[in-house]
Amino acid sequence: MTMKALDVEAVQAFVLVADLSSFTRAAQALETTQSAVSLKIRRLEDGLGRRLLERTPRLVRLSAEGAAFLGAARNLVAAHQSAISSFAVEHRRLVVGISHHIVGSELASLLKRMNSTDPGLVIQLHVDTSRSVLSAFDDGRLDAAIVLRHDAKRRDGDVLFEEPFGWMAAPDFHHRPGEPLRLATQAEPCSVRAMAVEALDAAGIAWTEAFVGGGLSTIGAAISAGLAVAALARRVAPADTVDLGPRLGLPPLPSRDVMLHSKLSDARTRQALRTLGAAFAANTA
Repeated sequence: MTMKALDVEAVQAFVLVADLSSFTRAAQALETTQSAVSLKIRRLEDGLGRRLLERTPRLVRLSAEGAAFLGAARNLVAAHQSAISSFAVEHRRLVVGISHHIVGSELASLLKRMNSTDPGLVIQLHVDTSRSVLSAFDDGRLDAAIVLRHDAKRRDGDVLFEEPFGWMAAPDFHHRPGEPLRLATQAEPCSVRAMAVEALDAAGIAWTEAFVGGGLSTIGAAISAGLAVAALARRVAPADTVDLGPRLGLPPLPSRDVMLHSKLSDARTRQALRTLGAAFAANTA
């Protein structure tokens, strides 16, 4: 091995590509280009004399040597960030609001990635409806908001990814022909509820509210219990549920853009937010 010292930025790029399974998303998180990330990792591989990543046009995955190196790489990046933060006078705080329609079981891994990017960052998280989160952001109570787009006229914000929706229910959910479809919904106003109702009404399908929940976890519990069908993003629906739309002859639901709105100016805090956004996008793949 000829490398005398590891390039920490290259190691950080490697960790992000490994976590996000994408050079493009890693570049977004680092606010650079895909070619720059690729060059850093190539130089890292050349210096180590090891192939860390297997690349195909549609897939990026760790090689056996990359998997062996990943743990030490994480430790190096964390130690570097800790050293940088050692002279900080106070912890920086990031106040983020996220729509409950897009927060699934992957939240813990997303927060872990943010912490590895900047261990000195205090994350204050608010989960609510897209409408409430966006209102809090506009009022200055949040640094950033990750929400479903529900106002086509609004031009600010960046599209993180497109979220597909389905008619999610327990596999053994039984719907008797001729009876109204039993729905689990959020209370009004809810843009996803409105989307579901509009689709059913346009298709001439009778429906009735069988359960009204106060968040994704309650809706998920209701459909897992077999009470009803719910319009949910497939990514965040309970693992024991399936999309029964085709079987029940329900109309397809439109996809929705997931938007990132931010007022941040501090470079390091913005990087942590970019990492969160890129990690959300990676979990849709």
